[in-house]
Amino acid sequence: MLRSLFAGISGLRVNQAMLDVTGNNIANANTVGFKSSSTVFSDTLSQMLTSASAPDAANGRGGRNPIQVGLGVQLASTNTNFNQGSNQTTGRVTDMMIQGDGMFVVKKGADEVYTRAGAFSFDQDANLAAPGGGLVQGYTTFDATGAYDPTVAPTQITLPTDDGAGHALKSYEISADGKITATFDDDTRKVIAQVAIADFKNPMGLEKVGGTSFRASSNSGGVQYGVAGEGSRGEIVPGSVEMSNVDLAQEFTNLILAQRGFQASSRVITTSDQVLEELVNIKR
Repeated sequence: MLRSLFAGISGLRVNQAMLDVTGNNIANANTVGFKSSSTVFSDTLSQMLTSASAPDAANGRGGRNPIQVGLGVQLASTNTNFNQGSNQTTGRVTDMMIQGDGMFVVKKGADEVYTRAGAFSFDQDANLAAPGGGLVQGYTTFDATGAYDPTVAPTQITLPTDDGAGHALKSYEISADGKITATFDDDTRKVIAQVAIADFKNPMGLEKVGGTSFRASSNSGGVQYGVAGEGSRGEIVPGSVEMSNVDLAQEFTNLILAQRGFQASSRVITTSDQVLEELVNIKR
């Protein structure tokens, strides 16, 4: 069979994958915290027809380059774009946006996932929760200076009903470093928790698990816990959420590229079929 026939088929497959990725990006153009993806193609193995040879000065022959025929294209990777999305002010106290690097830590049962979507709220048990029901993790142990204890693993954040001495909770606020400060009806203030921020050596190695969340993989590196403003982690912007970083102009351009690539690959298959038909008709 003709090599071009199978090369055309491989072209159909990868351009269809590009359409799938682009369509998903466009569908999530208004999804809070969504990170767009892009496709990367690479050629497959090339068949060696004639290998290279070195120059032979004694016999008056020059060197010869290899003669190879490519066997098609393959999908090399889908890269996640972690560039910052735009800021949308909501005015809700529990909404948070990370201005810079880092991800929120959310516990869903035994699974721990990471997200940039900070549209949080307190549930009926006063636990800070993500829209999908996961519990937002943070630090609740502090020293005398008010610094969190890094030796204690992050845990769920629960808003107290009182200060333990009978003074009811009056209000709470969240600062740029992620500290949640409660004010009680005797006007005393107390830091009850600090939102944990996770960081990874290779964020592009994270796996998407739905719900605008990611899971650590063997190539993302281990999770590194911390708080806002620590190391390379960004600060928290309360009362705002991070919008999708999808660039619609770029995505529509990608649609055109994928469509034309698909059409061109289809043309290769059609032409290869015509050549095969001519071969069959030679005998007639």
